[in-house]
Amino acid sequence: MGLLTFGLNVTLDGCYDHREGIADDELHDYFTQLMDAAGAMLWGRVTYELMESAWPAVARDENAPRAMREWARKLEAKPKYVVSASRRDFPWNNTFRLEGDLREAVTQLKEKTPQGVLVGSPTLAAALERLGLIDEYRLVVHPVFAGHGPTLFQGLEPSRRLELVSTHRLKSGQVAMHYRRTL
Repeated sequence: MGLLTFGLNVTLDGCYDHREGIADDELHDYFTQLMDAAGAMLWGRVTYELMESAWPAVARDENAPRAMREWARKLEAKPKYVVSASRRDFPWNNTFRLEGDLREAVTQLKEKTPQGVLVGSPTLAAALERLGLIDEYRLVVHPVFAGHGPTLFQGLEPSRRLELVSTHRLKSGQVAMHYRRTL
């Protein structure tokens, strides 16, 4: 069974607004490597629509920065699963709707994806964390105080303890942290 890994950018004050981070080539390369290691992506509808509105065009843009274009092209080819109660049609290449009970559907996805699944939706990740389904966390902390939300895992109870696997400092001051769920 593959691992379910939650990967996301976050500011020092916990904000996950994608406009607050430092999106340079090294960051895109980092997330491209994470995606390459995974067998599939998993998103909620809101994150899917955000990604769908931006990345297919970047994949076809000959003038896009190298790291962004590489991410976009690999994302095009990667299987993408979406959890949505309201949307059924997902025209972006290699996109599938995850149906049924969330715990059961994600467990089945993990079972059929031995390389693992990378989830990048904060709201979906909170639901998956409540179900105890997330195995690892790959958070990139940016040296920014956003001063606003939304923030990660708001209202999650009880508290969780994680084991630090590794850290990696990026040139722009971000710190990529790899944590694993403790038993």
